[in-house]
This record gives sequence, structure tokens and C-alpha cells, in this order.
Amino acid sequence: MVFNVLTLGCKVNQYESQAMREDLLRHGFTESPDKERADVTVINTCTVTSVSDAKNRKLINRVRRNNPDGIIVLTGCMPQAFPEEMKEFTNCDIILGNKERGRLVPAIEEYLGAKRPLLEIPSYLNRGDVFENLRVSSFGEHTRAFIKIEDGCNRFCSYCIIPYARGRVRSKPLDDLRKEIEQVALSGYREVVLVGINLSAYGQGEDFNLADAVETACAVEGIERVRLGSIEPEQMDAPLIARLAAQKKFCPQFHLSLQSGCDRTLRAMNRHYDTAAYAAIVQNLRAAFDNASMTTDVMVGFAGETEEDFQSSVSFVQQIGFAKVHVFPYSVRRGTRAETMPDHVDPAEKERRAHVMGEAVAKSRQAFLRTQVGRTEEVLIERLRHGYYEGYTKNYTPVHIPSGDGALCGEIRRVTLTEAREDWCEGVLENA
Repeated sequence: MVFNVLTLGCKVNQYESQAMREDLLRHGFTESPDKERADVTVINTCTVTSVSDAKNRKLINRVRRNNPDGIIVLTGCMPQAFPEEMKEFTNCDIILGNKERGRLVPAIEEYLGAKRPLLEIPSYLNRGDVFENLRVSSFGEHTRAFIKIEDGCNRFCSYCIIPYARGRVRSKPLDDLRKEIEQVALSGYREVVLVGINLSAYGQGEDFNLADAVETACAVEGIERVRLGSIEPEQMDAPLIARLAAQKKFCPQFHLSLQSGCDRTLRAMNRHYDTAAYAAIVQNLRAAFDNASMTTDVMVGFAGETEEDFQSSVSFVQQIGFAKVHVFPYSVRRGTRAETMPDHVDPAEKERRAHVMGEAVAKSRQAFLRTQVGRTEEVLIERLRHGYYEGYTKNYTPVHIPSGDGALCGEIRRVTLTEAREDWCEGVLENA
């Protein structure tokens, strides 16, 4: 049987989709050469916003139109967050919660035998769930491998459904992490990115932490770069930062989640830090690492956010001087505490604020890129575009380099950055 795995959402979802893909291949399934048609289509969903749910439904309907007799397997965060609604998804033949990915092949075999819908969404426990030890060996044509080391979240931010979709914090044992990274190194990957739902909480309740994970990854022969996915601020204390800074393979790029630069809004969001604590962490990171970059996410128009709150947020974001910021308007997420909060912001006003914040962070982006001009940095060359190579420095500055024949893809080369453009730097190969 031929299959497709379609993924919506974050890097953790991408990792889990790759693990399911490899599981299907091991069991004799064949990947479809046509991304629109297959005997079995696995849809790995995201449910972080209501917009995500709309995308899930649209994708399900498209897959069913293109595959009227095919098997559709729905999994991921949407079924887990809203299990009571899944009986309405009659377009889907098999629905598996986030705890049941290991049951993918047996569920398909069971469906083929019984020819009746399967719905398996066991609930997460308040404690006692174990880390789902998936493993991947390859990421296709990607030049970096994403390795999931943590799942779940205990934070319960007032706008977020993810603790209900992912359960409580669980962590990948260090020995399993080492073995997985050794495998991706054997597959030719030079860079790994450690990812999780609340990555900073890695090792919570255990006798290890995020620094141990980074040290384990850096110790693997063949791996030349180790990078972190999105992290929360609270766990980034001075001892952890010092251990990260001691690792020569570690990439000094920190996607440090902010959400708002206003303390009143942060309290309403149930974030567990204020702007002073956040600024201190940024200062410590910049002191510990040469040429570190800070990136983040900022939400505008959260319930109850006043114009004064918004202006405070803009000012703080400008003060930090981020290398890049993902700006997005708050979207009501059904099932969260924020859904019932008073004083929701008008949609048009949220869009206006997103535009204003976007203009502010675009200036910060340009200022950061200008600081990179004149530096000679190691660039992982990822792909050949139309007339140029595209790659990234250790601090994740995108670089365009006049290309040859594509022979350098996947290699790390020293490049002098010569000019800052709108969203990247131009560069030339050293000794070219």
C-alpha cells in the first residue's frame, strides 16, 4: 500500500510525522510519489489556534475528495484536545490521539480487517505518563535534523490549549537521545535542532536538564552544530547558560518566547516572568555568547490589552533589539481561560496593532542584519536557489552566496558577509 504523511504545525509535529513515516516504511508500506493521492493518508494536526483547526478541516476535505476510497488517519493535537468532537469527523477512518502514534500500523491493519472506523484517544494523566520514545534516522533532503527531546507542558498559559493536547512534561532519556543523534550523524547530518513542547522544562522531575541534552548532542562524532528550538525564559538561569556557552558546537541563537512586552498583559496571560526578568536573561545570554541572536514571538490584541499596554509592548520589543520577531494577533482558542475574559479587542484593531508592531520589528531586523556585515562566519549551505546558495550562520542569519553547480549543499563553509538586504545578508566564500 502507498501512503502519504501530511503535517501541520510545529517542528515537534514534523519530527513525529517523520517517525510515523519511517514506521510505515519499516512495515512494508511505500511512500506515494503523488502527494495528493495514496491508499493511506496520515494527517498530523495542529490545534494551537482556531485558524489551525480550520486548516485541519480544509486539508481533511481535500484529501477525501482526492482519495474517495483511501484510508484517512487523523492524529495529532486536535483529536487529543477535543476528543468529544471526533465522532463528527466522518471523513476520517482512523482517529488516534497523541498517545497512540505507536499504534499506527496495527490500527491500519485492524481497520483493513474490520472495515469499521477506529477511534482511540486515551486521556493524559496528571502524572505518570512516560515519554513516547519515537526515533528517526533521516529528514529527507533537509540539511539539519530535528530531534524531539521533550513533550508536554505544565504552564497553562491562559490562551493556550496545548497542555490539554500534550499532557504534562516528559523528557527523552539521555542514553536514548545519544543513540538517536548517532544515527542521524551516520545518515550525514551535520546539524541537529533539539525541540520540544516546553523545551526549557527538559529534565523536569529528573536528574538531568537542558544543558545535559546539549552536552550529549555535542559529544556525538560527526555532528558539528547543535541548536535549540523555541525556549521559555524561566529556566535560563546563569549556571545553565554557562554550561551552554562552554560547548563549541552550540549555536548562539535563542528563540526566547516573549508573547508580550507589557507586564500587565503577561500577568493576564499567566506567563511566569515579567519584562525585567526577561531583559536580564537576554543580557546574560549576550554576555556569555559572542554575536548571539535573539528571536521571539509577540502576540498583539490579547483580551484586555489597552492601547497603553500595547505601546508598552512595542517599546520593550524595540528595547531588546531582536534579530527577528514573529508578530501575530491574538486568536480566541476555545477551551482556554482567555476565551471568557472580558474586553476582547476588536479584530480590526488587532490587525492595526499587528501592522504597527510589524513595522517596529522590521527596523530591528534591519539593524541586526547590518551588525553582521563584515563578519566572516561559518555557514551551513542548505540549498541551491536561482543563481545563489542559501545557508545559515551559527546565529541563524540567512546568507545568499553566488552559486556554482550545487556541489556545496550540506557543507559548512566560511563566508564573509558583505551586504545587508531586506531579510538576509549577501556573502562571498572565503578564498573563493
